[in-house]
Amino acid sequence: MSLLRKLPITFLNPQYALRLRFFTAESDAFPDVPTSAYYDERINAAGRDGDLETIRKLLNKRIADGCFNTNNTFKFLTRTESSLSILDGLFETLARLDRGLPRKQAYDALIARLCKIKRVEDSLRLVDAMARGNDGLNAVTFHPILSRLTHDKKMEEAWRVISQMRQLKVSPDLTAYNYLLTANCFNGNLMAASEVLERIEENQLGIDARTYDALVMGACKEGKVEGALMLVRRMLDDGQSPLYCTYAHVISVLLKLDYCAQAVKFVMVCGNRDHKLDTECFGCLASRLIGMRKFDEAKFVLEEMNKRGLEMYGSKLKDFYESNVRNAKLNSS
Repeated sequence: MSLLRKLPITFLNPQYALRLRFFTAESDAFPDVPTSAYYDERINAAGRDGDLETIRKLLNKRIADGCFNTNNTFKFLTRTESSLSILDGLFETLARLDRGLPRKQAYDALIARLCKIKRVEDSLRLVDAMARGNDGLNAVTFHPILSRLTHDKKMEEAWRVISQMRQLKVSPDLTAYNYLLTANCFNGNLMAASEVLERIEENQLGIDARTYDALVMGACKEGKVEGALMLVRRMLDDGQSPLYCTYAHVISVLLKLDYCAQAVKFVMVCGNRDHKLDTECFGCLASRLIGMRKFDEAKFVLEEMNKRGLEMYGSKLKDFYESNVRNAKLNSS
């Protein structure tokens, strides 16, 4: 655990905003105020038909209308051979888009989609195209690639992508390193996690909620409860807003070790900072305690939820509260 002590609106280009919003004979088919979802639907329909020219027009036009690309923009691409047969032509189509935001946004969206369907090599082809065309290649472009590789535990390949970023004069940001840190902590490889932390410190990137979450998870996986609690305290002292999963890691390890009272104390001490987060944490703990048949502790947590005005989601919590807390109080009075 020695490594834990070392913790250190994009505006539219006027040239697009001023363009007329029409496609010759198709102009009447467009609503007066189109949405990103509407464009996604049209692009996916064109993609299924293999209509690359319509895809090109739509990708240019949506940016002029202020409708940026989403995770659904290239959803017509799946892992089927028939779907992927359009890929080379689609790459050429993106290279003919208007320079600037239309092309950059389309490249990033397609890379994200390709990584979603596990086509990392194809996404790296697009990276090369962006680099050659000087099309706004930046760290954000690489995030889906690193996410896919680390999720699949391909750590050597992920580090090669980090090296490639540097070769292309793109500085890896904190998010890029967080993907590697999270994967190493999840896999219990704290030595490798320490090396990632050193890179973060060397580049003076600071640490954020995701960084802390990875470290807390790593400590919990090793059963280092005190280390995890120390990290949470440090996080709060630094003014970081913890993620729900960060608290969930600690709650899980405490319950796994049968430290139920400590788990209750943990959520009590960490509460009163974020109402939504409190609702999730108290509710999660109460549900877990009920499942473990720790009914006295569960009743105490639900009483606290009621006092703090936290909503009890799901019939499990509500029924238990009505039967064991609320009705018990009514009967005793």
